Amino acid sequence: MVPETVAFLDSGVGGLPYLAHARRLLPGRRLVYVADRENFPYGEKDRTSIVSFALSLAERLINREHPALVVVACNTMSVVALDHLRARFPVPFVGVVPAVKPAASLSRRKRVGVLATRQTVEGEYLRNLILRHAAGCEVVSLSSSALVEFVEKGLSRASPREREERVRGEVDRFLSEGIDALVLGCTHFLHLEPEFRLLLDTEGIALVDSREGVTRQAVRLLQESARQGGARHGSPDGPDALYVTGPLPLEERYQWFAGQFDLELRAGP
Repeated sequence: MVPETVAFLDSGVGGLPYLAHARRLLPGRRLVYVADRENFPYGEKDRTSIVSFALSLAERLINREHPALVVVACNTMSVVALDHLRARFPVPFVGVVPAVKPAASLSRRKRVGVLATRQTVEGEYLRNLILRHAAGCEVVSLSSSALVEFVEKGLSRASPREREERVRGEVDRFLSEGIDALVLGCTHFLHLEPEFRLLLDTEGIALVDSREGVTRQAVRLLQESARQGGARHGSPDGPDALYVTGPLPLEERYQWFAGQFDLELRAGP
């Protein structure tokens, strides 16, 4: 039987840690990931463009891979385009949103930081999350397009020292605010999780992301579909894959990311 396919969409390589987490909880599924190199980055673009990019990307992916479920492994795409994706396609979508609720629960000082893209920080979705789940907290939201760019284009060549220095620059922005929980509100930042933890642990600051909640939701939806006798979905052509959009040739860094996450590199979809 063709293995059931679970797909991941992102503006770049940011959501790959979500795929890695899902791999542990979704054994037997084929996993495919699409990095929209052609339109990267999403976080600095207008909402209309982001919706257009997301719909086009999802359509090509679904036509190519016929996934049983799609994880929108990009905070900006989730915040801006998730409702549009659900309205357009019959496939279940699971979005990634800043983990404000668990961070507010963890915070003893009731001071929480959110590091995200400009589009997420300035958007209504994050404001509503804070009102619903962190109304008793002071939430400091800051954006960093430079760190997104570093992960996407510089991480594969960066030394341990450079990685730590890049993260230290972001952490320092929050220290004066007295936070005791920091939400990584852009999936790209998870590639630097060890560096964030190293610096935050010494300050007694908890690091929070949404990998566990997103993966559990994906598992629940797949189990629900199986109980209802839903058809299995899959593509017969090969192993777990990393698709990268845009013109050829693909830069060497994408082969590095494919190797890090045990994926076959492909152009497209």
